[in-house]
Formats: sequence, structure tokens, C-alpha cells
Amino acid sequence: MTDSSQAPAIIISATHSGAGKTTVTRALLAALKARGLAVQPFKIGPDFIDPMYHTAIVGRPSVNLDYWMMGEAGLREVFSRWSQKADVAVIEAMGALFDGADGTEVGSAAHIAKILGVPVVVVLDVYGMTRTTAALMDGINSFDPEVEIAGFILNRCGYAGSEVHKNLIKNAVGAKRWQSVLTVVASSPGLEVAERHLGLITTHENPASNDMSGLNPIAEQIDVDKIFGFPLTARVNLPGQTAQPSKRPPHARLAVARDAAFCFDYEENLAALKAAGFEIVEFSPVAGDTLPPDTAAVYFGGGYPESFAGELAHNVELAAQLRRAAELGMPILGECGGLIYLGRSLTGFDGQTYSMSGVLPIDFMMDPAYLQIRYIELTTRRASLLGSAGTVMRGQEFHQSRIKSSDLTPDFYAAQTSDGYEFIDGYQYNNVVASYVHIYLPSCAGAADSFVKAAKSFYGI
Repeated sequence: MTDSSQAPAIIISATHSGAGKTTVTRALLAALKARGLAVQPFKIGPDFIDPMYHTAIVGRPSVNLDYWMMGEAGLREVFSRWSQKADVAVIEAMGALFDGADGTEVGSAAHIAKILGVPVVVVLDVYGMTRTTAALMDGINSFDPEVEIAGFILNRCGYAGSEVHKNLIKNAVGAKRWQSVLTVVASSPGLEVAERHLGLITTHENPASNDMSGLNPIAEQIDVDKIFGFPLTARVNLPGQTAQPSKRPPHARLAVARDAAFCFDYEENLAALKAAGFEIVEFSPVAGDTLPPDTAAVYFGGGYPESFAGELAHNVELAAQLRRAAELGMPILGECGGLIYLGRSLTGFDGQTYSMSGVLPIDFMMDPAYLQIRYIELTTRRASLLGSAGTVMRGQEFHQSRIKSSDLTPDFYAAQTSDGYEFIDGYQYNNVVASYVHIYLPSCAGAADSFVKAAKSFYGI
């Protein structure tokens, strides 16, 4: 670490997607937790699902580190603030170690490792491999001298209890290279997480997500001290805060939908909203909840409303409450899955159509042939709960649904993708703002404050 006051940290990366980063990260988190350490997890990139699994293991929010949305200064500040009150930090990478935007290093794990000054452990999937392991190790060690490679974890190396594959690789790579092998992990099919459209199933739908009995066998294979290079111990009198302290007493109550259907929220968004003065109260539309008492504003993040469309359609009381609130001018922010729920209807993959809240006269449909993944910079074209016209912020889209029909024109944002494509998008109706974009609120310094101001104005505070 470049800053001795920070917790020891490591980045878990790999040669390619599917090499076992998530499996190894989960096992390492479990091993650290078993030692009684306060572990702060992070995830490089905009992914929401891997952080859920981190949180389920260590009991602390896992925080995204995304270069495009945060920039260098933002990355350093967020990483420092969240890791200060921890004994150790573990950062799970995204994709392959050196792969960034458009074939460059930008935003890659290697790039972020250099920005943060954190060493990298590289997971090698050695299934069906022996001497080629040496070639991969040599190539990774020499490719970018500015990236500190702490060593390698050999994943899917035979099966537990068998040393045959391990010894073949050890003999093939030679004694010098073997010194940089930090841990050898046997194949563990039981730790594989089922997938569906848009990635892994979430922790809400995976009862084994925090089952330590499943993680422990592989966690026991992790040599924690060797990975970090020294014995880890709990730090005394941990400094700092895990989240931004509130600037003022929280008077405005923000209802945040958080359940199996609405589970994609950046922790930094919630921290920024708390710091701006919101009191955050969670509620579950899937469970039949209505808005909490004294709600001054509502936030619907992303998730999988398509997987719980029936339950959402049955919550007619919440739908009616939201329609009334929208007509009265309550500030409501919807992102991706939240946009869908604020719409009129959703047609699922099975062709069945379900009623949504009806706040916005828009009909959506799931489309297995359609997939939208992109980073976007947004500029508001009118004043809104996010601030004055011309407010600029960044975010990302990731969805497999599209608009079937709409009585509203998408004309709220001037949008530009990270590769330069420009278009007009987003909806504003009264004090409702919604789009497919997962906004990173701290990318605009005043957005959270404006949201609070709109809520206080509505509620008469």
C-alpha cells in the first residue's frame, strides 16, 4: 500500500472472465471473516451482483470502484474512505487483468491497481493445463512493470485430496516460478452460482449465498498470510468512517425500494443521499409494502422486476399510492428496473403481460434478442429533482428489456455514450424522473443535495 494508514489490500484478478475470480474472492472473504477480521470488499466496474455475494459473507456493504464514473480522484477517495474502518480490503476485479475500454487499459484492474497502489493476485484456471502455466505467469509478470503482481492462485487444480495435478504443474513451472504460487484451489463445483439473463442469480434468490458450510472447504485451501505477504491481525482503534457523515440532521424521509426485485443500488449513492440529509427507509414492493409513513421522496433502483412481476402486479395499494403521490408532485427517481415498475405494464419473456404501478404511461417488454450494455453521460434538459437544467452526471445501462409503447416522449436527457454516440432519452413527469440509466449520483456534486431540497419543498420542511 502507498498509504501506511490504510488497511492492507489486494486485488483479485484473472486471465479471463470465468477463471474463478468470484469463487476465489468469496473463499478469501470467508477465510478472512473466519479470523475475526473486519473485511471491506470492493468490486471493480458497475456490476451489482458480485457485491451482493461479498456483503452476504462479510456483513459489510461492498462498494463499486468504476474509473469511468468516478475518475482517479474519486476512486482514491472512495477506496480510502470505505477501507479506513477495516482490518483488510479485498477488491474483486472485472474481466481480464489488462482488459479495459476499447482494447486499452483504461478502467481495467491493472489500471485501477496502479491508481490505488494495490498489488494484484492473478487467478489462473489451470484445468487441463501443466507447463503452459509457466508461460502465463511469465507473460503476466513482464507485461506491465508498473503493475505489482503479488502472485498467482491456481484454480481448478485437480480435486480436493489429490496432489497429482498440483505436482505436475509444480515440476513443470520450476522452483523459482512456484515461489509466486500463493494458493492452490481444487475444483469445487458446489460453489458455482447459477446464471440467468444478465448474469448470476442474486443473493435474494440463492439461499446458499451466505452458507459458510459450502464456502469453508475452499476457504480452508486459501493461504491468507501468503496472499498478503505477512500475517494479518486486527487493527486497533480503526480510524475514519465507512460512509460520509451527514452534513445536517436528516429531516426528509426517502423511501428506497430494496428487495429481490429492486436490489441494484450503488452504496455510494445511498451514502451521498444520507450525507445530503435524507433519512433512508427501506421498503419491499414484492412483499406487499406500501410507502413508509412520512415519505417525502421515493427511489426505485434497478433489479429484476420481470422475475417478480406477479407479486408487483398484486401490490395494487402501492401502485395507487404512487400514482397519487406523483400527481401531487412527490419527487420520485426510477432507474432501469425502477423505470419499468413506474411504467404501465410489463410483458415478460413468457409473453404474459403484468400491470405495473402506472405512474408513467409506458409499456415495456422483455426481449431475449435485445441487450443494452453501455456507459452514458447525461445532461438534463430541464430543471428537475436532480438540479437545474444542464446538470451533468454519469451512469451505465444494462438491460434486456425495451419500450413496447409510450404516451410520453423520452426527451429529458441529452445522452452521450462513452464511445461518442449521442441521443435524447429519459422521462420527466411532474416531479418524477426515470430512465434506463443507473445513475452514479456522486458524479454530480449537487445532485443529492437537489434531491433532498425537492423532497423538503414537497413535504413542507
